[in-house]
Amino acid sequence: MVQEWHDLLFAHWRCPIDDLRPLIPAPLEIDTFDGSAWVTVAPFYMSGVRLRLAPPVPTATAFEELNVRTYLTLDGRPGVWFFSLDCASSLAVVGARIGVYLPYFRATMKIERQGDTVSYRSERWPVGKPAAFHAMYQPIGTPYHSLPGTIDHFLTERYCMYSASGKRIWRGDIHHPRWNLQPAAAQITLNSMIAAAGIGHVGHEPLLQFSEFMDVRFWWPVRVR
Repeated sequence: MVQEWHDLLFAHWRCPIDDLRPLIPAPLEIDTFDGSAWVTVAPFYMSGVRLRLAPPVPTATAFEELNVRTYLTLDGRPGVWFFSLDCASSLAVVGARIGVYLPYFRATMKIERQGDTVSYRSERWPVGKPAAFHAMYQPIGTPYHSLPGTIDHFLTERYCMYSASGKRIWRGDIHHPRWNLQPAAAQITLNSMIAAAGIGHVGHEPLLQFSEFMDVRFWWPVRVR
């Protein structure tokens, strides 16, 4: 699958690993940095969504998306685990749940950009635990590529995602250039996304990063357990 991501905010919080362990299948090893597991809320807008060598579907080619995720490793492959993926396309929700075993939810969403400032609102409906996210955010520094061994690299430079279907574990490989990151500032006025995932404790101040654009390729998931 081909996708283009726009105006993405990474909001990362420290989290006790014990809060995450009951929510993630045992074969997957939860990664930590500086003694903590991490949970990320990532709002963005995607466009150009289509299967490779196929035309776009009109109602599922461009829409907002909001992810809640953490970081783990299986068989030496570091990757991402999604607790939820809210999006503004009903067709994308159905296709992702059936095709790649990811916990997608339909939400009412709106993104607006004025200058460098992005306004984002998301409210989940009609199924799933109530969850909402309201924020304004913007980049505040020079773009950079993260260096190996840093927290920025740990949180962003991962090239597969894991999901589960019953006792089966699946891995979907991801290909894209290195993240072009910028420091960010944000006013998050409502965030019930983490609590809706069943996570009770996170740090008070998030680490914030912004990325204006990313061109992404997803490969069909393969069973790894």
